Amino acid sequence: MKKLFLLVFCLNLHLYVRPQTAVGPVPSEKQLAWQEAPFYLFMHFGPNTFTDLEWGKGSENEEVFNPTALDCRQWCRIAKDAGAAGIIITAKHHDGFCLWPSAYSNHTVAQSKWKNGKGDVLKELSEACRESGLSLGLYLSPWDRNHPAYGTPAYNDVFINMMKEVVHNYGPFFEFWWDGANGEGPNGKKQIYDWHRFEETLRDIAPNTMVFSDIGPDIRWVGNENGMAGMTNWNLLDTAGFHRGIGAPPNDTLNQGNVNGKNWIPAECDVSIRPGWFYHPSEDSLVKSPETLFGIYLKSVGRGANLILNVPPDRRGLISASDSAALMGFAHYRIASFFNNLIINQNAVIFWKGENITGILGDGNGDFNLGGNFRKEAMEILFERPTAMNCIFLKEEVAFGQRVRSFSIELYQGDSLVYKKEYTTMGHHRLVSFPGCYANRILIKIKDAKAEPILNGLGVYLIPEQVVEK
Repeated sequence: MKKLFLLVFCLNLHLYVRPQTAVGPVPSEKQLAWQEAPFYLFMHFGPNTFTDLEWGKGSENEEVFNPTALDCRQWCRIAKDAGAAGIIITAKHHDGFCLWPSAYSNHTVAQSKWKNGKGDVLKELSEACRESGLSLGLYLSPWDRNHPAYGTPAYNDVFINMMKEVVHNYGPFFEFWWDGANGEGPNGKKQIYDWHRFEETLRDIAPNTMVFSDIGPDIRWVGNENGMAGMTNWNLLDTAGFHRGIGAPPNDTLNQGNVNGKNWIPAECDVSIRPGWFYHPSEDSLVKSPETLFGIYLKSVGRGANLILNVPPDRRGLISASDSAALMGFAHYRIASFFNNLIINQNAVIFWKGENITGILGDGNGDFNLGGNFRKEAMEILFERPTAMNCIFLKEEVAFGQRVRSFSIELYQGDSLVYKKEYTTMGHHRLVSFPGCYANRILIKIKDAKAEPILNGLGVYLIPEQVVEK
């Protein structure tokens, strides 16, 4: 009897133990942590907020920046209630205006009327984020339409000094955002950015900060500003021969990644809650609805990317009521949709090769290696009775590489097939939605993979029908 018990235990151990061999590039610890908190806010704020522009000219008088009731704690309360993990602020946009009193510019809050030149947005926001438990990130545009040194080698030193300044005074940052825009400065010249020095410096002074740009090194742009990752989305990207800005990979490559890419550089989806990125009073009635935001979530986070949603403060320095209402509705949809995993609530059972693995995948308690013969088997989810559903969540353990190339889902009510579709890539977080139906049996088949698939989570949900992908 003891020998039989040991044999069964060893067979189970073979299936459940994590393999130690990675396949292809794998994420770093900080990249994994970043992907585990996939939703946060972007905040475009500066002179453009008061001049009604999107791209400032750099010649704006500093006195235009004068929020009457700036309250970063209000930003953080709303962000927290919306379920966001952090806030990334445009510390310096293309106009060159700095939201902190920089020692390397004369176009900053120190020259504004706001608080008689004694204000510091970054200080207030960093303190508010720490108090609320939110992470803080920074957007620092290398383009500067105001600085007199822009267009000369000296400006690269200015930009590096600014990076050191903000990291030292306001860090740590969970993410640092580099925009690849490169236009003319006040002297009519364009800058040759020393990206190598920029990256080297940031790695030295903020080694735990994730760095975003067209080609990473840690996060890539998704190739559009609609907040949508590709239906196929590899966390891998080839960067050799490409550059930030004009020399970046094609947008469709950024959107989908490279199946055999040499670098682990996951996608981040940026989109604004309004038509513009900065606050414009004329857009108060054009804020995206909670349903639209939830649909974007399904096409970003639901396809394995992170979502950075821009919510621009108004001229008071507050998140407007219309934006806040949309965020709360968005949060409600996510909570109502994903709080209840039907596998758990309906006492469903997950089988693989006749073994009950519900406690591993249904609860997300561990990894499950499907083994070398995965193409010949199907994962089976059985419900006691037909159950309404329209969304399935799947998750790979990407610490060992992104492996699944394609998979299919089949739903049955009794012996009748009610839905069937094939999908590409699974990755860190995959949500597939479909028209609502009743089913008591689900088959999930891995059609193709680079190596033995390792799954880390599985869920079945009923989400609002109006946001389901048709």
